[in-house]
Amino acid sequence: MKKVENKIMLITYANAMGKNLKGLDEVLDRYFPGVFGGVHILPFFPSSGDRGFAVIHYDTVDPAFGDWHDIDRLAEKYYLMADFMLNHISIRAKEFQDYMARGDASPYRNMFIHWDAFWPNGEPTEADMEKMYRRKANGPYLTFTRADGKQVKLWNTFFEEQIDIDPYAAPTQAYYERNLGRLADHVPLIRFDAFAYASKRPGTSCFFVEPDIWNVLDIGMRPLRARGTEMLPEIHENYHIQMKMAEKGYWVYDFALPMLLLHALMTGRADRLNHWLQICPRKQFTTLDTHDGIGMVDVADLLTDEEIDLVRERVDEITLPAKPYIRLPGMIKQTGKKATRYQLNCTYYSALGADDDAYLLARAVQFFAPGIPQVYYVGLLAGENDIDALKRGEEPRSINRHTYTEAEIAEAVKKPMLQRMYQLMRLRNTHPAFDGDITIEPDRGDGRLTILRKNREQWAELTADFKAKAFTVRYTDPATGEAHIF
Repeated sequence: MKKVENKIMLITYANAMGKNLKGLDEVLDRYFPGVFGGVHILPFFPSSGDRGFAVIHYDTVDPAFGDWHDIDRLAEKYYLMADFMLNHISIRAKEFQDYMARGDASPYRNMFIHWDAFWPNGEPTEADMEKMYRRKANGPYLTFTRADGKQVKLWNTFFEEQIDIDPYAAPTQAYYERNLGRLADHVPLIRFDAFAYASKRPGTSCFFVEPDIWNVLDIGMRPLRARGTEMLPEIHENYHIQMKMAEKGYWVYDFALPMLLLHALMTGRADRLNHWLQICPRKQFTTLDTHDGIGMVDVADLLTDEEIDLVRERVDEITLPAKPYIRLPGMIKQTGKKATRYQLNCTYYSALGADDDAYLLARAVQFFAPGIPQVYYVGLLAGENDIDALKRGEEPRSINRHTYTEAEIAEAVKKPMLQRMYQLMRLRNTHPAFDGDITIEPDRGDGRLTILRKNREQWAELTADFKAKAFTVRYTDPATGEAHIF
């Protein structure tokens, strides 16, 4: 198994660029040699919903995708990342099914967070509900009827096929140990999906509650530390949370970059983006697009409310054809605030109006920015909004989750802009300058951004002009030291 390298990582489903893992392997070999050093395969386990995120068990690869041999074959070529849900499991999981069947006699009974036992008075007060950070309009719980006829309210943060688990319970910790240990045998990097919701305490937001969250993280990390496996926490919220994680030495996501680049390209201003690049963590993975939407909560305090609204309104204009088919936009309830949208449902290429120059410029900045770039498979192919998926009644995020046939891939990669992007990705993966220091020139107020990557005498420099939507890359030839222009 390959360890984590400073090379671009693909984000994809097991069946989004090929029918299964073998098909994915063949597509990467055929169309993208040298373009990626790593692959984040989104949940590839048996699941009951949320396109893999309602995991039934981690014992096997979903047979529709392949088996562990297919994962191991990919792990010999790329450093892999797999998902693990600290916060929840599928209601089809054997642990939950056992509790439903055997009630209080089940050894898994304490895995699940009983709503009435959680609150001191059996129910939250109005003030408790106001403080809570939640994804649903009502309380985050579902009511189930056990086999013995008793009805129980259990904590449920997300979808009906998922049920939250208590990280402090002994059966939960045994579940972590067994499953994280198995994953660590196959991948060097594990993503803790939505882990901030696993810190729950009455009278708080129940989201990234300190110091509880560090205790939860320590519990989850025990099986990984013992095996030398690295972890990437997935958190969509104010950038200060990412800073706290980075200060403790963890990998973090740069979820602020997507909105900041959209703002720069829509206004011709580079000052907000420049400020973030100056202060952002260096041990991070950068994104422009993922299987979720483009996060807006991640740039609070980096963009003003008016600047966020400007980007949102322009993206909303672009996605207007999708509106009749989107049932509910992504909403979140934050402490002391009304429920608001927390993400934009749109492909990144569509968000930029399918402007090739703007899109390539955005990717160039991402590849030079601090951290390891991740490229989502739809973005890899400059995919536009999948309105047909919404017409079929699929969830709003399906607008950015198109499943590609090989014929579609073969046609998409012919696009000159994408061929140029792949060349730039190969340069990012191989040039020694990217393993050295990084310098972001101070903002000059002219809509330009300059980033220098330097490793001893080897260097690569990006000059980006957001007003002209153009850029230049200059770099040394590692063999001769001569300067070249991309």
